[in-house]
Amino acid sequence: MSRRARVTPAEAGLPGGGGRRRTPGLRREEVAVLAGVGASWYQWLEQGRDISVSPQVLDAVARVLRLSDAERRHLYLLAGLNPPAPELEPAERDMCDGLRRLIDTWMPYPAHIMDRYYNCVMYNDAAALVLGMRPDITQNCLIDFFTDPLYRSRSRSWERNARTVVAQFRAACSADPDDEGFQAVLAQAREGSTDFVRLWEERDIEDAGQIRKELEHPLVGLLCVESTALKVPARPDLTIVLHTPLDEANTAAKLEWLASPQGRRGAMYPVAG
Repeated sequence: MSRRARVTPAEAGLPGGGGRRRTPGLRREEVAVLAGVGASWYQWLEQGRDISVSPQVLDAVARVLRLSDAERRHLYLLAGLNPPAPELEPAERDMCDGLRRLIDTWMPYPAHIMDRYYNCVMYNDAAALVLGMRPDITQNCLIDFFTDPLYRSRSRSWERNARTVVAQFRAACSADPDDEGFQAVLAQAREGSTDFVRLWEERDIEDAGQIRKELEHPLVGLLCVESTALKVPARPDLTIVLHTPLDEANTAAKLEWLASPQGRRGAMYPVAG
């Protein structure tokens, strides 16, 4: 009822009418007509009665009531259905400045942000110094894992992590396997790496989470970090990957030194991991 009261007849494409309306916004009957459902059925929906609902009808109601993506998913939950995947709200497209501040504040620890296809959107200075992120690679985290020789040569944990990386990418694209973006990344990965092809055929599935990485840096030696993949509900198209030093090999102190002016002067070659 509160969402119905927010929508005027003019916003819904209805004639305003000269008569005085007893309630603000749309009437139940108007919502029902615009959504293509019966007036009684819509009244029962508002009253929370035990009726059968379909995603298509809920989407029609959400469209008429001009619900946001979060409100539409909440409507699904109220109706006892599994909510659809989050969608990017147009008003949230310009969050990149805030996300840039987030990963820059994570210094001196590596952090980067990737889109749903594993394309790197941005990374902080520590990711360049430690993980070897740089302009002259593909800037796709999946493909670079398998095809960048620097990445592979500097990672002690490459063999152990390769299966997890592939399984997590399969989970990411399984919800929309025909998406052209996923298909393009898969084609490039298959062409560039027989190791990827072998692991992809194993059909393992894992949700994104935490991965332990062991890196051999030419200036400071062994680094042990834990990468954590985080989602931002307002930007479901992006994943933030933060690397946290583990209590091994004096990793935190080494990362601080690498990010210092002295460490930057010595880091002539990037290190991948």
